Order: sequence, then C-alpha cells, then structure tokens
Amino acid sequence: MKRIEITEHGSGVVAATGPGVTHVQAGDRVWVSTIPARTLGTYAQTMVCDAGIVHLLPDRLSFEEGAALGVPYTTAYRALFQRGRGTPGEVVLVHGASGGVGIPAVQLAVAHGMTVIGTAGTPTGLELVLQNGAAHALDHTQPGHVAQIRDLTEGRGVDLVVEMLANKNLQEDMDLLASRGRIVIVGSRGPVQVSPRSLMVAEADIRGTALWNMTPADFEDAYSALDSVLRSSAIRPVIGKRFPLADAAEAHRFITTSRAAGKVVLQVR
Repeated sequence: MKRIEITEHGSGVVAATGPGVTHVQAGDRVWVSTIPARTLGTYAQTMVCDAGIVHLLPDRLSFEEGAALGVPYTTAYRALFQRGRGTPGEVVLVHGASGGVGIPAVQLAVAHGMTVIGTAGTPTGLELVLQNGAAHALDHTQPGHVAQIRDLTEGRGVDLVVEMLANKNLQEDMDLLASRGRIVIVGSRGPVQVSPRSLMVAEADIRGTALWNMTPADFEDAYSALDSVLRSSAIRPVIGKRFPLADAAEAHRFITTSRAAGKVVLQVR
C-alpha cells in the first residue's frame, strides 16, 4: 500500500513517502482528508496514511486553512452538486451560511456561477456571508426573513436549499422552492412535522446527505473539483477559532455550545 507521513494534523509537510508514490514528495505542503479511507488519526502531530487521500496545498493557503478543507468542503460540494444537482444560474439558499459548512457552500456555489442567498444570526456572521460572495445575507433570527427571500426572487422561489437545521426550517424551505426545486439536508437536531403539499405543487424533492455514503467515484469527483477551484484561487477557508491540540476536548465543547463563524481547528505547535 502506498503510504506517506505528514507532520501537521489535517495539513502539513510530507516527511516521507513509500514506494510508488509519485504525486507528492518529501517537503511538499499538503492537506489530507481521511474520509475516503474510513480512518482516523488527524488528532496527532504526525500521521501515516494512504497516499490517495493526500492533496497538494497551494502556497497561498496556510496549514490552518488546509486543515479546514476536508470535511467542510467535501460536505458542501456533495450537498450542492452531487445531491443537489446545482447548476450555473440557479438561486441557492444556504441556511447557517456563516458556519463551518455554510461558508464553503457559499464559496463553491459562487465559484460555480450560482446566485447565493445566505442566512446567519449575528451582524458579524452576516458580514462574513457577504464577504465570501453571497449576493444577499439575511438574519434568520428575524421573523421577516422568509418574506425577504420571496421578494429577492420576485416570488419565483429558490432552486436549491442547503439546510443545516431541518427540524427548524424544513417547512419554510418547502414553501420557498421554485418549480422542481431541491432541498438537501445536511443537519437536523430532531423530528419535524411538515405538509407535503408544497412539494406536490412544485414537484420538488427533499434529499439527505451523509459523507459515509459516498462511493470512490464520488470522492474522486469531489476532490478533483476541489483541487481545481483551489488552483484557481476561487476559495479560501475561514478559520473561526483555534485551539491547541491539548485542548481538543474544549474545542468539541465550543462547537456544540457556540456559534462559530468559520471552521474550528486544532494546532499541534
């Protein structure tokens, strides 16, 4: 098996390569995503992994930014394009657009020629959504934000919704869909009761997504696309909070109890 070692968690410098590895070499800056290999090991200063899950990191990105690429950008890509079938020119609503998956979804949708409406719950979050390319940013804590979305689409509705909290927003999402629109559920924290009539009228779809369902072909498609947009400078991860590796438990508590604008990362040194 082709193996390499990297000297930072999630992103770092190649320390050594095994026989047959040609796409990276010792000294290269790289980022790694363990999802395709179904392995663990990034909570460490050094890890050994299959060469197939290692990707070159552009010089313009820091190691912290590289460590923020794997799960968030893969999730966003799968939701937008593999499950959501998003196409250039469509309007996409990203709920929780200032979060760890929301920002990648905004960036990737914009890079793909889509018009993005993003929601967030704080002034800082709203500004961040706009800075990352959304055409509109709305406060989802305000009662009138659904009506604003209808107005922004001149009553037509949105083609795609990337939903981070389906138990709260699903019915509103359904009511906002344009004809043959799609909702992709990335996250939910409980049950929800909805009326299917909105789906019937629009002939719309609700689709779930989870990374463990991805096939090898899905991963190849996703990482090829991510490598392409990274080379084009179209995306840049946003780091919301940094923790030393020793405080990994505190980082997990922060994620579950706070509104992180961007990605939380662990630093090994």
